[in-house]
Amino acid sequence: MKVLKFGGTSVGSSESIRNVKQIIASQKGRKIVVVSAMSGVTNMLVELASAEKHGKAEVVEGLMLELKLKHLQLIEELFVVSETKQITENLFLELFDQLAEYLSQKPVSEATVVTFGESFLSLIFSQFLEEEGISNTLLDAKQFMHVANVENPEVQTVQKLLKATLQREVTNEVYITQGFIRIDRNKNICTLKRGGSDYTATIIGAAVNATEVQIWTDIDGFHNNDPRYVQNTTALTHLSFEEAAELAYFGAKILHPQTVSPVKEKNIPIYLKNTFTPAAPGTCISSEIHSRGLKAISAKDGITAIKIKSNRMLMAHGFLKKIFDVFDKHETAIDMITTSEIAISLTIDDTRNLDKIFYELDEYGEITVDSNHSIICVVGEGVIDDHETFRLFELLNDLPVRMISYGGSSHNISLLVDSKNKVQALQLLHHKLFEEKLFKVT
Repeated sequence: MKVLKFGGTSVGSSESIRNVKQIIASQKGRKIVVVSAMSGVTNMLVELASAEKHGKAEVVEGLMLELKLKHLQLIEELFVVSETKQITENLFLELFDQLAEYLSQKPVSEATVVTFGESFLSLIFSQFLEEEGISNTLLDAKQFMHVANVENPEVQTVQKLLKATLQREVTNEVYITQGFIRIDRNKNICTLKRGGSDYTATIIGAAVNATEVQIWTDIDGFHNNDPRYVQNTTALTHLSFEEAAELAYFGAKILHPQTVSPVKEKNIPIYLKNTFTPAAPGTCISSEIHSRGLKAISAKDGITAIKIKSNRMLMAHGFLKKIFDVFDKHETAIDMITTSEIAISLTIDDTRNLDKIFYELDEYGEITVDSNHSIICVVGEGVIDDHETFRLFELLNDLPVRMISYGGSSHNISLLVDSKNKVQALQLLHHKLFEEKLFKVT
């Protein structure tokens, strides 16, 4: 069995959805298709939940009307047979009424509201495939995506529940379900966070021991730098699991940061493909290593640097443990860390508990906090052994660098820069590490 995931832009219009139908029809064998909400819908639902919480009735009414018309217009454009169109409209309006009914209850959970986007689209898409002659079964992700711990999903739990769900349903070659949605440890509707449909696909892929997971977006796979800021980037045909995980965690927008982990252990390859150019090779992520050395650059924004300076305790036994315990207590992950004789500097991207962390760290020394930073990550198998790697440190001649992490992993070297210098740093590194290198080769 294969698992195919289609993101918001891939299902963002009737034309795009017809492309998706062709992709599904062209692949033989059983498959589970994971779909996101239509592009822009999740943002509307977040705004809707906020407006409802703050009693903005007019805003709620306007957003509800916009959501309804957006999906009814999609149905109008997709369906040819009037009977099927009417059935789909009725089913959609029933689901839409459930959203309206939920909003009338208090308190309103944003997580529950935002998951309606995936439910709306999966319903319409399933009905459309039926009209197009592709028999399918629509699955409710809430029946099996029981993920108590987002960082370490219980694949065996999902496997057991999904197996039971499939046994209850009519056996089919195509199953449609929703991405992004999960049930948390308290049995409440929750999410896998933004971009989480990728994660849904690989959790399901691991649960069914899929032959492969395909993630379809609007980009031709991983590029060796961010094409939004850097010209002349190239798509990478192969990445190892480790390389892809590093790039995703450190900001590559094409992939959810935790996508790789569920399938890595089972050695299930991930293919990143472009819905709009399906013939393009895309990127294959697997355990195979096709080349070593410098491979790609990515950037992660929203980084806060924290420096703890202590003449008294830094080198004392147990001091670092006490520092790390503070972050662990407040469930805040650390990205980078460097130490000197009297100071320790580290970075975080989650500042929700920063005030509490700051308060507890204050007893250990002088604390300084710098926000609005970005981590620039240079990735490749054995990158620290690449004879061209030294060139990335030439960046120090052009831009101030706040921190450097080198040697913690053989696949990753990270630099911390002020976010206002991020784009320039990406462009300079691309020139030094890829363009000049290519020029030398040719």
